[in-house]
Amino acid sequence: MSRIKINLPTSSIFDTIIPVRITDLNYGNHLANDRLLSIIHEARVQFLNHFGWNEMNVGGVGIIMADVGIEYKNQAYYGDELKISISVGEFSRASFDIFYEIKCQDKLIAKVKTGIVTFNYQENKVVEVPEKVKLMFKNENDTNKTI
Repeated sequence: MSRIKINLPTSSIFDTIIPVRITDLNYGNHLANDRLLSIIHEARVQFLNHFGWNEMNVGGVGIIMADVGIEYKNQAYYGDELKISISVGEFSRASFDIFYEIKCQDKLIAKVKTGIVTFNYQENKVVEVPEKVKLMFKNENDTNKTI
């Protein structure tokens, strides 16, 4: 069986720290796979807020998560502080990907990719990614590549 392989961009445009809570553990006493998905949701909301946006308004349009891929690398435990580095790429007419590198100190915990579709909730339909969103993330990524 082939495994998911996620190629992360070389630089991130946003970092946040989210601690592993006791409620994030599974019966094996480590970070549960479903809780990791909740943690990346929190990281995505913080990321959008950093740019003055939310999931209902990203440059004037809403977003919906269309898919997710998670490549688990190591376990995390109660009290670990997860550093989540976010980058954006793979733009199409009505979608883009958000990438998450999740580390605890120098240990890679997981690599995640979420496919994001731009959406008009009032009309209940997919819409184009606003040009200003593409330009902002392209510029952010270009800036970080030179640092």
